[in-house]
Amino acid sequence: MTHTRTYFKRLPLPATTTLSTSSPSYTAFKILQTGFTVLPLIAGVDKFFHVLVNWNVYLAPPVERFLPLPAAAFMSAVGIVEIIAGLTVAVRPRFGGYLVATWLGAIVVNLLLIPGYFDIALRDFGLMLGALALAKLAAEYEPMDDAMHANSIEPFQSESLPPGHDRESLDTERLAGARIQ
Repeated sequence: MTHTRTYFKRLPLPATTTLSTSSPSYTAFKILQTGFTVLPLIAGVDKFFHVLVNWNVYLAPPVERFLPLPAAAFMSAVGIVEIIAGLTVAVRPRFGGYLVATWLGAIVVNLLLIPGYFDIALRDFGLMLGALALAKLAAEYEPMDDAMHANSIEPFQSESLPPGHDRESLDTERLAGARIQ
């Protein structure tokens, strides 16, 4: 009886990955960044005006008992934190994504202490996962966005081409092992 083993050769991954602003993952990153910037800003500002909802009802009674200040004052402080979190996502989405995810995790724990608010806790848990996805995508796209804004460059422009060469001829020469002088 002969046993045949099949071996697969691992192909090397490219040394650099070209990131594109037209890719679906970049679009997802920008959607999440926009959402996690605007929504905490709206919720944070509304903590002062209560136009959307009376936010004080979302503070769990066990949490409220431990507070050294009234619930309304605490919720105003929560509003300030949410405004800061939204602005952080706008300028540093990787850090801001983790900040918002942590904040949403605390909100979920608070809501689980209130009977009848489990559905909202579940929704906020989903939002927390979205904030984590934003942070992970920002690890790839935040440096690209910074470079584009700082240098006003196109996303694909990672190097300048020598005179008389186009991208295709440069790639062909690299594959052939030639060096451009």
